[in-house]
Amino acid sequence: MSDSDSSPPVPEPGRIAHRESSDKQTGWGRWFPGLRALREYKLAWLRYDIMAGLVLTTMLVPVGIAYAVASGVPGIYGLYATIIPLLAYALFGPSRILVLGPDSSLAAVILAVVLPLSGGDPQRAIALAGMMAIVSGAVCILAGIARLGFITELLSKPIRYGYMNGIAVTVLISQLPKLFGFSIETDGPFRNLWSISTSVLDGKTNWATFTIGAVTLAVILLLKNYKRIPSILIAVAGATVVVAVLDLAERAGVSVLGSLPQGLPAFAIPWITRDDIVPVLIGGCAVALVSFADTSVLSRVYAARTRTYVDPNQEMAGLGFANLAAGFFQGFPISSSSSRTPVAEAAGARTQLTGVVGALAVALLLMVAPNLLQDLPNSALAAVVIASAIGLIEVDDLKRIYRIQRWEFWLSIACTIGVAVLGAIEGIGLAIVIAVIEFLWDGWRPYSAVLGQAEGVRGYHDIRRYPDASLIPGLVLFRWDAPLFFANAELFNDRVLDAVAASPTPVRWLVVAAEPVTSVDVTSADMLAELDETLHAAGIKLCVAEMKDPVKDKLKRFGLFARFGESAFFPTMDDAVTRYLEINPVQ
Repeated sequence: MSDSDSSPPVPEPGRIAHRESSDKQTGWGRWFPGLRALREYKLAWLRYDIMAGLVLTTMLVPVGIAYAVASGVPGIYGLYATIIPLLAYALFGPSRILVLGPDSSLAAVILAVVLPLSGGDPQRAIALAGMMAIVSGAVCILAGIARLGFITELLSKPIRYGYMNGIAVTVLISQLPKLFGFSIETDGPFRNLWSISTSVLDGKTNWATFTIGAVTLAVILLLKNYKRIPSILIAVAGATVVVAVLDLAERAGVSVLGSLPQGLPAFAIPWITRDDIVPVLIGGCAVALVSFADTSVLSRVYAARTRTYVDPNQEMAGLGFANLAAGFFQGFPISSSSSRTPVAEAAGARTQLTGVVGALAVALLLMVAPNLLQDLPNSALAAVVIASAIGLIEVDDLKRIYRIQRWEFWLSIACTIGVAVLGAIEGIGLAIVIAVIEFLWDGWRPYSAVLGQAEGVRGYHDIRRYPDASLIPGLVLFRWDAPLFFANAELFNDRVLDAVAASPTPVRWLVVAAEPVTSVDVTSADMLAELDETLHAAGIKLCVAEMKDPVKDKLKRFGLFARFGESAFFPTMDDAVTRYLEINPVQ
């Protein structure tokens, strides 16, 4: 069989995958990528997808159950949140082999809403979680339609690391009581650590439970680097067999999953009370942000590997439809999986049919053998979640960030502490606030420079970097390294006047090197008009060089172009300097 028959089509060497705009994809072709993929499907891929789907199933079951329990809902709903979203994403999702389902990165966010509102009622818990999925789905779909796929790019890498590290710590701490075999009152990660420590010292640990969980965790961590070995399946299956054979549930008090309900998820509207609306809306929006951030990153990684282009707006919509399906079919919020997707890829997945096969296999398990997992120990499920949380923690790249830019490292640490102290949902708000402040800071207090001519170097350069650079008498060349907007307008005015005041000779012209200026708003435009008046009163002509045409168009709308006069605008700094010397001959 040729490569073209056995693997997805890729561009020719040296070519980049064509970015097909979603605007050109009309009708059903835009909204149903799965149908387009089906038209292009090759029969030779079928055996790969079926085999990969069966391999994937070995992870879908234990992981789905584990993340459901970690999210505060009964384990069976983790399988419901696996089956339906996989089928929905196969139809609406643009990524070739991305696997969706319950995920550890969402567990803390869901738990933060479900736990205090449900009061220990499983049905109320799944209603709350289901409505969060619907809210998240609706937000993602609307954002996809509005072409807001770029929105997650607003969170810098250090902030994403900080948030995910905080989530990982929160999830890990929440699973420790299950690992030790006791329960505590949940009241925040640090208070939980104190309660866990006190309970261990008081002798509340069930050592049989702890041994089962610790060994399960050790096996997962030891085998995780061997991609073709189903480490989670081996560890969980081994723990289940040991508990069943030794009857540890009865003899040692080891908590087990118990029998799962037989049958498939049914359509149900998750009704909530009026008092639940605000926390569910906030939680659903938080889930949408986190899940799309994770999914967009993972989607880009696998798009690069398969040399295909994935429209981020359609990705957002596909994720939204998958969450809607989960919410209306007794599931809870889902995201892409950085652990199950590599399993599908390593098993030879070619298309989303892999996920369909996995979903059907899980459904078959619920129909035929619901008691198969009744002896699965809860401490083993906790070990699965803890292993995943450990995998979320980023250390190596943070070390690199510490070496090259320490303030961004400490920004990441602050975000981690904020999530761990305040909670997952509040932590998301903190991350967004920090991201906005970080974004504004560079523009609010940007770098600026007075330029001169450095010997042996072409062009005009910062006199602080080139102290021996010569200045042209009567001419100040001023560079501003940011857009001009309301937050930095006053600072621009002050620095220009400072540059004029610092000139060793009386100033006749001030030329702004405007190439770095990408935008001007109304506030800064008014400031420029006032600055022009101030300089004009001092006998100084204000000029602009290298301004981009779109910014110049804004100045025309604001009336500044006519005010300054066309003669005040120059295409290059050399042109401005040459014109100044023609009018003002100096040595």
